[in-house]
Amino acid sequence: MAERDDLLASIAATTADYREADGEAPTPERIERWVGQFDAAVQLPILREMDHVLKQTYFSRARTAKFLAGLFQTKELVGEDPCAFWRSVKFLDIQGGGASQKEMLALFSKLLKANCGFEVSECGKDAEVFVYIDDATFTGNRVKQDIEKWIAGDAPAKATVHIVMIAMHTGARYYAEQHNKGNILKAAKDAGKDITFHWWCELDLENQRAHTDSSDVLRPVRIPDDAAVAEYVGAMTHKPHLRTPGQVGGKGIFSSDEARQLLEDEFLKAGVRIRQMCPNLNKYQRPLGNMLLETLGFGSLIVTFRNCPNNAPLALWAGDPWYPLFPRTTNSDTSLRRFMAMLAQEDF
Repeated sequence: MAERDDLLASIAATTADYREADGEAPTPERIERWVGQFDAAVQLPILREMDHVLKQTYFSRARTAKFLAGLFQTKELVGEDPCAFWRSVKFLDIQGGGASQKEMLALFSKLLKANCGFEVSECGKDAEVFVYIDDATFTGNRVKQDIEKWIAGDAPAKATVHIVMIAMHTGARYYAEQHNKGNILKAAKDAGKDITFHWWCELDLENQRAHTDSSDVLRPVRIPDDAAVAEYVGAMTHKPHLRTPGQVGGKGIFSSDEARQLLEDEFLKAGVRIRQMCPNLNKYQRPLGNMLLETLGFGSLIVTFRNCPNNAPLALWAGDPWYPLFPRTTNSDTSLRRFMAMLAQEDF
């Protein structure tokens, strides 16, 4: 039991500030309850690999602040005078859903105040350089929609936009900039505006179908010998695109291909069970994570101190009656909290 207890304590320490204000941080007891839902034989191997993976993919508040502090003084971006550069740019606050952009802006504002004496709101008078900042991008749809709307409206005739994420997936950038049914480059051209885009992140993960074998997300190599999974796959119009075994991905998120396959198999089986248990999940909430395309799921293992994305496997965040490792908050939850906060400030 010593190894199991050590792993529970280690995972809890790595994720100690997850939704801390909401009391949702995984404790050893919560992690034990979560992993206890899997077959006994795989529980310890799952804990071993999750301990390894989360050390690569969990973004605590401190890790996020460290990334922003590095970005603040990156010469390729800011030149020789960081404060002069940041004073000149305008920070976009245009996110159409959720609170992640506002929270990232608040973190960066504190950094500016400490180092330069001014805040985000004081920057970018008559700017031609803009910054769009968020915690992570998975499909690229949120970035694409926000920036396309800005291009059609407030964007000047000529601009440079720096898109900043702590983590992103290669497919997200491809979708935002090159999707043949519309993208931000085309939107700028159609609007008659000269806008260039630059992307900045700490962790850039491969997830494109063409690079499945070298991907950094969960992509099963086989369909597990499980009746429920076989039934789920059998009902799919397009059969799954499977990964060739033998690689752990370019970023080394997984400790070995064997351990990676364990997570792929067990999270897929759990995800199918969860879909049977939780009737309110929509069809896009695939076993391995939310995905509009008919696949087994997105398969991301990125989690931040703010939230767990729905693009992660259902086994990590789905609830009732499944017990989640990372209970997530939704955009609806965020909107409700904002509304209640506004009501609390009103004098009736």
